[in-house]
Amino acid sequence: MRSVNLLPRDEKRQRRQPGAVLLTGVLGSVLVTAVLAGLFMMTSSAASGRQSELDGLRAELAAIPPAPEAPADSSGLETEKSARVVLLGKALGARVPWDRILREISLVLPEDIWLESLAANAPDPNFTPTPGKTEAPAGQFTITGYSYSHDGVARLLARLSVLPQLDRPALGSSVVDTSKARDVVKFTITSALKQSQVAAT
Repeated sequence: MRSVNLLPRDEKRQRRQPGAVLLTGVLGSVLVTAVLAGLFMMTSSAASGRQSELDGLRAELAAIPPAPEAPADSSGLETEKSARVVLLGKALGARVPWDRILREISLVLPEDIWLESLAANAPDPNFTPTPGKTEAPAGQFTITGYSYSHDGVARLLARLSVLPQLDRPALGSSVVDTSKARDVVKFTITSALKQSQVAAT
C-alpha cells in the first residue's frame, strides 16, 4: 500500500527547525567551551611562570647572609672617634704653610743676594702646656747667604719684615768674606713664624 502524507506542509517545516536549533546550540556550547579552555590554559601558564619567578626570588632572598648585629657597646667607638678628631684638629692647627712662605721669600729676594742654606722647623704638635708655658714655641727658620754689600743684606732684611707669616726677622751676623775671588758679605738671618698665621692654615 502506498503511504500518503496527510499533514500540511507548514507543520512539516516546523518539525525540521528544532533539529537545526539544537545543532546550533551544541556547536555554540562546544565553541564556548574551547574558548574557555584556551583562556584557562593561558592563565594557568602565566600563573605557573609567576610562581616559578616568585620561588626563584625567595631562593635568592634565603641565600643572602643576615646582616651583622650592631655592636652592643658603641660608646667605645664614640670615644675613639672623638680622640681621632681631637688629634686631627691638633695636627692641622700646627701645620705650617712652608710652600707659601718659601714662595714669598723668593719673590722679595733682591737680585744681588744668593742663598747658601735654609733651615726650618715647625712648632711641636705634641706640646703640652705647663704653668710657665701655655703656647707651643713658634716655628722658625734660618737663612744663610751672600751679598755684594751690607746694603744688600739690609735691603733683604727690610723686605722680609713685610711678609705676613714672619715675626720680626733679625740679623744674626753679617761679615765680609775675603776668601772668594771677590769680596762678598756673608750673612745669617733668623725669623720666627707668627702663631696666628700657623693656626689659620
